[in-house]
Amino acid sequence: MTTNKLEQLKQMTVVVADTGDIDAIREFAPVDATTNPSLLFKAAQLPRYQSVVRGVVDWSKTQGGDINTQLINCSDRLAVDIGAEILKIIPGTISTEVDARASFDTQATLKKAYRLIELYEQSGISSDRILIKIASTWEGIRAAELLEREGIRCNLTLLFSLQQAMACADAGIYLISPFVGRILDWYKADTGRDHYPAAEDPGVVSVKEIFNYYKAHAYDTIVMGASFRNCEEIEQLAGCDRLTISPQLLEQLKQDNAPLIRKLDPARAEAATAKISLQENLFRWSLNENPMATEKLAEGIRNFAADQRKLETLLQQFWR
Repeated sequence: MTTNKLEQLKQMTVVVADTGDIDAIREFAPVDATTNPSLLFKAAQLPRYQSVVRGVVDWSKTQGGDINTQLINCSDRLAVDIGAEILKIIPGTISTEVDARASFDTQATLKKAYRLIELYEQSGISSDRILIKIASTWEGIRAAELLEREGIRCNLTLLFSLQQAMACADAGIYLISPFVGRILDWYKADTGRDHYPAAEDPGVVSVKEIFNYYKAHAYDTIVMGASFRNCEEIEQLAGCDRLTISPQLLEQLKQDNAPLIRKLDPARAEAATAKISLQENLFRWSLNENPMATEKLAEGIRNFAADQRKLETLLQQFWR
């Protein structure tokens, strides 16, 4: 019996829902789910979450502090409460993101991570069902390294280069989220090309390079492709450890009954690059030498920070 491409993909890759929409998660039945400030901002505007938003606003008022402190408490609690709702309907983990404004501050990242874990534990959810999502800056990787040593697993996001992936693997990070579509966006703008064949898509090529490097050098860090623009990118990465996919693309895969061919296999992985351990100076230099990674990392941090501010403005409207 022929199954759709989504079901075929699930046989070779762990499918993760890239959304905060409970209804979409229930429909596509992923193993794990991820959220970020952009997705939380969208989710907070959905009718089904209005009671949740009002509840976290009321709770934040009981925590004391000025309005800014209350807003921070409120947005943290909202992320956790939405994460807790998602965990009721998935068997795996939820990735909850640290405020992007802490991306260049190791101690601030640690403080936020501990706070999120604390709030989840207050909701009766143990840390083994949580991935703390952190930007793949040098400071973020150092914070994640410390968290991993304490048994708090992390998801390193906004990852655009093999060098970032190398540093994450050396730090013992549980999972990385190399972005695909945003890399394609950059190359289209830089070259003036409006189309790349799926196998030549620069984002696809980047994730394949990272996957093969990790498997060839026996790293345990999980590779989870993210930020897809189309189903062709997803199909080219079939067999990757995990793929986090938006509801729109999950639906397209579900409606397609054509055969899906496995493209990535740990048993056949060959690394084009020798195993390298990057010190801070080499890490920063490699980013400097990669304009795409430098620009997309900075842009991603700015955009997540902007959406965090939008979320706080939205939450402020519920104050009475």
